[in-house]
Formats: sequence, C-alpha cells, structure tokens
Amino acid sequence: MSDPEMLYGTTLSVESIKVIAESIGVGALPDGAAKELADDISYKLKQVVQDSVKFMHHAKRTKLSMGDIDYSLKVRNIEPQYGFFSTDSVPFRFASGGGRELHFVEEKELDLVDIIQAQPPKIPLDVTLRTHWLCVDGVQPTVPENPPPLSKENQQLDSVNPIKKLEKTNARDTAGKPTTGKTHKLKNVETVHVKQLATHELSVEQQLYYKEITEACVGSDEVRRTEALQSLSCDPGLHEMLPRMCTFIAEGVKVNVVQNNLALLIYLMRMVKALLDNSSLYLEKYLHELIPSVSTCIVSRQLCMRPELDNHWALRDFAARLMAQICKNFNTSTNNLQTRVTRLFSQALQNDKTHLSSLYGAIAGLSELGSEVIKVFIIPRLKFISERIEQHLQGANISNTDKIAAGHIRAMLQKVSAPVLKTMRNAPDVVEDYKRDYGFLGPTLHQAVVKARSAPPAPTVTTPPNNNSVTIVTTPIAPSISRPHIPQVISQQRIGGFSGQSGSAGIARQTSQSGGSESSAQKFVIVTQRPNTPQTGNRISLLKQKPFP
Repeated sequence: MSDPEMLYGTTLSVESIKVIAESIGVGALPDGAAKELADDISYKLKQVVQDSVKFMHHAKRTKLSMGDIDYSLKVRNIEPQYGFFSTDSVPFRFASGGGRELHFVEEKELDLVDIIQAQPPKIPLDVTLRTHWLCVDGVQPTVPENPPPLSKENQQLDSVNPIKKLEKTNARDTAGKPTTGKTHKLKNVETVHVKQLATHELSVEQQLYYKEITEACVGSDEVRRTEALQSLSCDPGLHEMLPRMCTFIAEGVKVNVVQNNLALLIYLMRMVKALLDNSSLYLEKYLHELIPSVSTCIVSRQLCMRPELDNHWALRDFAARLMAQICKNFNTSTNNLQTRVTRLFSQALQNDKTHLSSLYGAIAGLSELGSEVIKVFIIPRLKFISERIEQHLQGANISNTDKIAAGHIRAMLQKVSAPVLKTMRNAPDVVEDYKRDYGFLGPTLHQAVVKARSAPPAPTVTTPPNNNSVTIVTTPIAPSISRPHIPQVISQQRIGGFSGQSGSAGIARQTSQSGGSESSAQKFVIVTQRPNTPQTGNRISLLKQKPFP
C-alpha cells in the first residue's frame, strides 16, 4: 500500500488549506506554505483529540462529547468554541458523488409560504436595569422583587391553626421580663381558656396603599387601573391587607348589584382575577366572601340598567371562568367546594321559575366546570330548557329582553353541548331523533354536532427529532369582556373600615339576588399569542348612584 493511501484522512490536504486561506482573504498561498500549514494543523488537531479522549475515559464514558473538546482546548490555553452544545446527538448524513465524500447535518424543509403567512412573533423586550430597596431602616420592604415576608405555607398554617400566631405574640410580649424563678401553676379549677382577639392593624403606608389601590381599580384612569391590577397580581406583601380587599369586593358587589352598575361589577371581578393570579396569596380562608360575590355576578337576575342593550352576558361568562378557577385551585375532599357550587347552579336549572338571565348564568357556570358536569347536569335538562326558551323565541307578545336572553341561552347550549353530544351519540345523526330527545333545540344541536364531527382534529405539538426543528404551538384566543356602558356618577359615600380609607360605595346591607386549521401536509404548527384583555376606561368610582332619567 502506498504512503498517500496510508495517510489519507490523517492530514489535511493542501487544497483544503488553500480554500480556507481564500475564505479569509489570502489568495495566492504557495504550495510549500500550504503543505507546512497542513502538517502543523493536523498535528495540533490530533493532540486536541487525544486529550479529549483522555477526558472521555476519565469520565468513564464511551462517547466523546463537545465538552471534552472544550476541556482539551482549555488545557492548552486555547479559548473554547462557544455555541456548539446540544442535548441530543447531531445526526450526520453521508453523501458521495463525483469522487467526493461529504458529511452534513440534515435540516427540515420549511415552506416559505407558511412562514410568510404566519403571525410574526412579538418583539423581545430590551434589557433594562431597575433598582429597588433591599432594606429600609432594617426592614425589608414588601415589593415584588423581594421575597415575601410570609410564605404561602405559613399563611395556610395560620388559617388552619390561629393559636400559632397568638403563641408567637405572647412569647414576644413576655421576652425580657423578670421572673421569680418559680413557675406559678394554676389549679385545675382555676384554669380558664379564654380565646384572645387577634388584631389586624395596618400601618399608615399600608392604609395609603389600600386607598390608592381601591380607588385606582374602580376609577376612571385606565393606566392607573392597569398598574393597580398588575400590583395585585404579583405583589407578595398583600397578605395583611387581603381581608380588607376581600371585604371591599364583597360589599362593593352587594351595593352595585342593587344599583345595577355593570361597569363597577366588571372592575370588581377583575380585582378577584388579579388576587387569584397572585401566587403568594392564600385565599382559602376568604372564599366565604369571594364565592358569593362571584356567584352573584353569574346568576343575578339583573346586573345593568338596560339588559336589552348592555353586554352583561360577558360579565356572566367572565365570572363563570373565575368560579371554575376557584374550584380548580381550592377544591378538596374536605370542603367539597366544586360539589357545592355545582349544586347551586343545578338548582337554577331544575326550577321552572328561574329568570332567563339567571338560567344563562347557571348554564355558563356549569359548562366551565368540565365536560362531565355538562354530561350529568345540562344534557338531561336540554328538553326542559328547550320548552322554556321556545315560547320566548317564537311567541308574539314577548318582551325584547326575554327574547334576547333566550337567544343567548340557545347559542350557549349549542356551543357547550355539541362536543359532549358528539361523544355520547353514535353516528349517523338524524334530525328527527334530536327533535324527539331535545325538542325545539333539536335541529340546532343536530347542526352543531354534525359540524363538530366534520371538523378536523385539533393540532397537536410534536417533538422535533433534533434541535434544528421548529416547534410551535397554537393557543386559542380567549373571549374578553367588552367595554361596558358606564352610568353617570351622582353622589358618593365611604365604606366603613378604618379611618383614612376611601373609595367605596355606601354599604347598603341588602341581599343580592343570586340564584383548526387543516393538518394534512403541515410541517409545523404556528404560534399565536393570547391578546391582552381590552380595558375599560371612563371615570368610575365605587359610589352610590342614581338611575338614568
């Protein structure tokens, strides 16, 4: 075997050195210089590979990694190459032809038409620096950048066993006091267990924060409202003000349901949403105030001054999603929260005297709790609901309000029942069978089920075979609350709480009435971002109001 054949693959060729030299601007490289460079580079590459193999054996591995190459370069005081790490092995493909052999990385083919038509991604935020106080006069301020002063687990412990908090207070009060050295033990007949009152006092700064937050959340400045809701959703130091926040929401809902103030009810539900999104708050011991408020906005008979014009249906849908989130986060085998909420909504379905607006809210509340709830509580009552709304949709002397409510109920049932009926009933779907089982709603439900059966399956996320693939997920756009009709502010009163607070309605102690795309040859799925919820924006404060003239 000749020497060139033995050296094949062990040294770089002169042609390769000349091509590399031309790529950096060196055009006429002599053959002798190229030969010397090839020998020197080949020798150093062999040294790097040999040292890399030593690192591989030292780590008791049989596969050489890119980290071994970097360690070998560092040993020789050479800066390692950055950006070539991969969690998976890079599959090289081999191709030959025309006397040449080539190893290359296979990449996925992307359709330029799909890339052009896809929604462009959001521009990333610029890198900015922010300063915040780590400590003020020896006390860590409660800002989102600092860790919460009281963890969620401690909040839960205080709610389950309040004696712990009193024991800490008593230990703090008795610290440093002189003792006689003898423990005075009371007799059994003299021992009396008296439950001490736990005081919840707020500092001046916390009172000012509470005042500003409540006024901003129900005020007219949309920028301030957005900032206030953002603070409620991420501030870790709100646990001391949480009782007053929940009382503010509960009393505000009571007053504004009586006054039919739709705008303020939406603002208060957005406050509930912000508190639920705050991961550092433990809301379970305040559910007795939040759940009645949310339920009132779902099943109340009237939420606005003009039900035939104002979009109070969006508030009912939004409150239903909040109730589903509460049940998902706080339902346990002890409190049976979801069971009790389901019983509340199902009673509205079974009562033939339930107002149509309350009936719509009950259907929306049950539909947000999952397909099993729809299957058990809504599907068996479809014929009964169909008989109720038929007379309002086809009757002659029917008010416009009831007719609109019946139309919304029909649309809601068509949307939530079709996916469940598709799994419950076998094909083929016959219109007469639907009419017999569901009455007036039969043809509408039949069309919805047929459309659901013919719809393509939802796109799924596939795991790419290598790191060069593109994985993109489609997320549906959630419905949002439109701008409500805002009545005119006439007069105002303050809520009682502590001195220095403002920004709430006079508390009228009245009980509110409650009761995809084709996936045939698509290489990847397109990412869509969820839009921000439109914000409402006219001047409103939680005040006592008079109706329109």
